[in-house]
Amino acid sequence: MTTSTAAKTKTINYGQALHEAMMIAMEKDETVICMGIGVDDHKAVFGSTKDLVEKFGKHRVFDTPIAEAGMTGIAAGAAIAGIKPVHIHIRVDFTYLAMDQIFNIIAKWRYMFGGQMNVPLVIRCVIGRSWGQGAQHSQSLQSMFMHVPGIQVVMPTTPYDAKGYLLSSIFSPDPVVIIEHRLLYFLSGEVPEGYYEIPFGQTFKRREGKDITIVANSYMVAEALQAAAFLAENGIEVEILDPVSLAPLNEKPIVESVQKTGKLLIVDCGWTTCGASAEIAARVGTQAFQSLKAPIERMGTEPTPCPVTKPLEHAFYPDAPKIVQKICQMLGKTLPNTEVPMLQTKFKGPF
Repeated sequence: MTTSTAAKTKTINYGQALHEAMMIAMEKDETVICMGIGVDDHKAVFGSTKDLVEKFGKHRVFDTPIAEAGMTGIAAGAAIAGIKPVHIHIRVDFTYLAMDQIFNIIAKWRYMFGGQMNVPLVIRCVIGRSWGQGAQHSQSLQSMFMHVPGIQVVMPTTPYDAKGYLLSSIFSPDPVVIIEHRLLYFLSGEVPEGYYEIPFGQTFKRREGKDITIVANSYMVAEALQAAAFLAENGIEVEILDPVSLAPLNEKPIVESVQKTGKLLIVDCGWTTCGASAEIAARVGTQAFQSLKAPIERMGTEPTPCPVTKPLEHAFYPDAPKIVQKICQMLGKTLPNTEVPMLQTKFKGPF
C-alpha cells in the first residue's frame, strides 16, 4: 500500500523524482538538511539536489570535504540531536571509510538506548557501471548493509520508487540506506504529484509470466525486462520480481511466483558470494523447495574487482544477452536468433 495525497501523475526521470522528494521534504520540515560531496555543484548529483541551496540556504544544503568517516559521524550526531540529515555519498565505495559510524553507531543506537532514541538519518549511495571507473568506483555493496540489523535498505528501480522511498526514508525514525544505480537517473516513468510514501518491505512484480521467475534488483530489472521482451517473441514468458526493499525483505511474492513457475533465476547488481542473491535463494529454498523443478540459479558481477576497459567492464556485469543465454540453458531451449538488443542509456559520466 502507498500512502499518498496525490491523484495526478506526470512523467519525469529518476533524478527529477529524487529532486521532487527533497524539495517536498525540505519545505515540509525545516529540520531536513542535505549534505554531501557535490550537493551544491552545478551537476547537483544527477540533478537530484538542483537549486536546493538557492532555495533553502547554505545552512541546510552544503558541500562536505572528502572525509567520509568524519562527515558520516557528523550526520549521525545531527540525527541523534533531532535533525533529519540526507547524507549523499556520490560513490558507495567510500562508505567503507564510514563503516564504524554506520554499523556500530547508527545501526545500534536505538537498540542500545532501549528504543528511547532514534537516528532519523538517510544515506544515499550511488553504485554501478559507467564509462570505466575501475575497481574502487564500481562496487555494489547492498549485501553489506543488509547484513547488519538496525538499518533499512532500499534499491529504488523506477522514478516512482525513488520519490516514494526517499520521502518514506526521510520521515522514518530509523536509519535508511538508499542505493541508487547511476544508469537509472535518466530513465523516465510515471510519478504522482505531491507527497506520497511507499512502505518498507515491498517486492514489486514488474512482469507477469508462467515459465520462469527472475528476481532482479535496481538496474538489473531493466536488463531483465529487455531479456524478457526478447524471450516473449520466442514463446518464453518470464515473470519478473523486484525486491526494492532489501531490508526488510518481503520474500512472499517471490515464493508465490516460484510456486507457480517452478524455476528461479536471481540477477543481482553485486557479487554473488554472500550477496543479496544468496539470501533470496536461501529463503526460497526453505519456503518453496517442493515447488522447484530445477536448481536455483544466480547471476551477478564476476568474482573479481571491476576492470577499467569498456570491453572487460561489459564482461564483468550481467546484461540482457547473458540473461537470455542463462534462461535458455535453464529451460533447455535453443533459440534460432540470440542477438538480443542492448539497452541504451543517456549516462555520459564522469561520476
